[in-house]
Amino acid sequence: MTDVRQMQENPIGVAHFSAIQLPPHEFVRQAAAAGFSAVGLRLHPAFAGAPYYELPQGSRAASEFRTLLDSEGMRVFDIEFFIIGPDFKASAVEHIVAAAADIGARRLSACGDDTDRGRLVDNFNAYCQLAGRYGLAVDIENMGWRAVGSYKDSAALVHACGRDNAGALVDAIHFFRNGGSVDEIDVDIVRHVQLCDVAGPPPEGAEGMINEARAGRLAPGDGILALKDLVAKLSGKAAISVEVPLVGDTPASAHLRNLNLKAREILRAET
Repeated sequence: MTDVRQMQENPIGVAHFSAIQLPPHEFVRQAAAAGFSAVGLRLHPAFAGAPYYELPQGSRAASEFRTLLDSEGMRVFDIEFFIIGPDFKASAVEHIVAAAADIGARRLSACGDDTDRGRLVDNFNAYCQLAGRYGLAVDIENMGWRAVGSYKDSAALVHACGRDNAGALVDAIHFFRNGGSVDEIDVDIVRHVQLCDVAGPPPEGAEGMINEARAGRLAPGDGILALKDLVAKLSGKAAISVEVPLVGDTPASAHLRNLNLKAREILRAET
């Protein structure tokens, strides 16, 4: 059983992608039972055809969800996932930003996929401005197959934007697989780190990177990534969560429980 004191001293969240087949209410229940204290939710599709869920602002479903969070002692940390591409318009997703604020979320997660630098900065700025009106912040996550492919790219975008509520999300797989070094992390702009692990050499090409990210992740500590160094750098400065999609027929409850235990082993090693 997870130590209650450790749960209180080292709160850990879990991304919805870790068990995306579970709707928000059930995901919260199972995440709480597994020992997590926060969840991320997919309220916007990460790509065309990707699963997501809706909890519209002011709806009965949102009200019931807030009640569930209180009863389980849980909170929503971030809402995924927004692609800031050439056609991105912040106003088009305002209803989702409003829904995120309505259920108590703190941050929004996005990626940058526009090779027009000026337009990307302007759209990211506009999105941060919109989020700020609802008391939310926005984190850019680098992905090797997108325009913002490395941590350096995401950090540069945050600094170019210049807004106080703009940040960089460090997802271990994307950070390390795309040349990131723990020493280069700017702790003043990173407010969220997602743990996972991988084994073997980096995949080649966009398709290989996508397949690994969606179906090749391992639980923290089961692979080769320098997660202890990452946690040592960001512990106490950034929220820590886990993102490892469930692949195969393992029950979601067992999968989430294993992720929590493995993540806490990493945290214990750091203290």
